[in-house]
Amino acid sequence: MASYRLAACAEMLFTDLPFVERVKRIHERGFLVEIWDWSSKDLEALAATGAEFSSMTGYLRGDLTTAEGRAELLATARESLTAAEIIDSPRLNLHGTGLGEGGIPVVPHSVVTGEDWVHAAETLRQVAELGAAAGRTFVLENLNLAVDHPGTPFARAADTLALVRGVNHPALRLNLDLYHAQIGEGNLVSLVTEALPWIGEIQVADVPGRCEPGTGEIRYEAVASALQALGYDGVIGMEAWASDDPEAALDAFKAAFK
Repeated sequence: MASYRLAACAEMLFTDLPFVERVKRIHERGFLVEIWDWSSKDLEALAATGAEFSSMTGYLRGDLTTAEGRAELLATARESLTAAEIIDSPRLNLHGTGLGEGGIPVVPHSVVTGEDWVHAAETLRQVAELGAAAGRTFVLENLNLAVDHPGTPFARAADTLALVRGVNHPALRLNLDLYHAQIGEGNLVSLVTEALPWIGEIQVADVPGRCEPGTGEIRYEAVASALQALGYDGVIGMEAWASDDPEAALDAFKAAFK
């Protein structure tokens, strides 16, 4: 019997419905709910749905390396922690830099220097301390460069794992996105095995297409078996589009991780 819990992203499912109704539908199906940019949402209305939230975006602007960007990221992380209290989101998601329309970096930064690594680690340490003081966890998500997020620094799972390991703070963990990892690196079972002590949440979608498990090349049943054998007891979130019917997509997700 699996001990992990399943979540689904309200940004990508039931997209014909108002956002609050999307959250209700996911909640009614027994899943935790993930949201992205909290600043565009009626958080009080979301809280009133009774849904249990898994994660939300943990910053609004900024980056991990530049002086101005680091200040913005820390300031908006503080704002995000206040917002997280309203819906009681335990995890707040971060990226290597601020992302704009279509997931493209606001300021592309594909060449990363040693100094950038030092600054990123220090920024994440400060973010983690903010999270710890608020009783919440920040999670650093890996992305892919080839399809969705070209020009993003610290995008690979190996990069995010190295940063989280290096900071070594309980309020900073990985949001290990296996869709992005499959495109960028592959070898998913070995990846989750290595990253297990540092994982705060796992996200899934199939490749290509970023739809529900069973629509592409990843055998998520094997990943699920590996996670069960490893004793993973965290959250697995489907951050995926529905290939057709959202209800059927949730069924396929649940079947893959039963």
